[in-house]
Amino acid sequence: MSSDPAGTSSPTSTTAPTSRAVFLDVDGTYADYGVVPEGHVRAVQAAREAGHKILLCTGRPVSMLSAHIRAAGFDGLVASAGAYVEVDGEVLLDRRFPPDLADRTVAALDTNGAVYILESQESLHVPAAAVERLQEIIEEHFQQGPDGRAAGASAILDTVELMTDGVPVPFAKVSVFDAPIPVKAIADGIGPAVAVVDNSIADEGRHSGELFQHGISKADGVAIALERLGIRREDSIGVGDGQNDLEMLAYVGLGIAIEGSSPELMAVAQQTAAPPSQEGLVSAFAELGLS
Repeated sequence: MSSDPAGTSSPTSTTAPTSRAVFLDVDGTYADYGVVPEGHVRAVQAAREAGHKILLCTGRPVSMLSAHIRAAGFDGLVASAGAYVEVDGEVLLDRRFPPDLADRTVAALDTNGAVYILESQESLHVPAAAVERLQEIIEEHFQQGPDGRAAGASAILDTVELMTDGVPVPFAKVSVFDAPIPVKAIADGIGPAVAVVDNSIADEGRHSGELFQHGISKADGVAIALERLGIRREDSIGVGDGQNDLEMLAYVGLGIAIEGSSPELMAVAQQTAAPPSQEGLVSAFAELGLS
């Protein structure tokens, strides 16, 4: 320890509070049927003001993240269930289906008469023959929320573009909203390069799911974001409620599952939080000392 030549006492050194990184799923976690509670907006803003990094970590592509969902301000996002990562406006990862795999995927979906959306970061595309059925399904889902939650449905339906043939753009993921056979069977027909997980929107008893490239998960996106932010894995927090949150909650330092999540998700989480309809993140952030 260095001496004090002036004979005065040295000021007590203080350690800066640890900056933590929080990764929030959107549907069923941060937003309630597409609508973000005011309490969640305030919690995110307070946590960022306290020096923490808050990122969205969602199955949605950037093109499906409305201005309303992003209004609180975020330090980055993991989108398309890990296929896209952005931190402080810098794109760190943007994985799309290779052309051959994209062609086989679309062909398999069309052959089976599926209702689906091709999701790229720039745009959403739906087969022209399926647009009316898609509208019915999405509106039916969001009408289950308080007051119908029309804003949640319009955030998706108002942004889709019609496709007439083939693959219009390189896409990162496919959301299947209805199919005559299980989506797992369609994925098996495409081949091992494609995997399937439950769809968090179209889950009302229909054959539905999300098709993505095998080996990609939200945890991969979290790892890339943490490296860019310079934050340790043990100082990361993940909050989610869906099957595509399993890897994220298992990877982060502290995994939080929304009450009512699947047994598999609850098993890998260390804590639980109330759903967005009860502004659960407000209490969760306060208990963790984030705001």
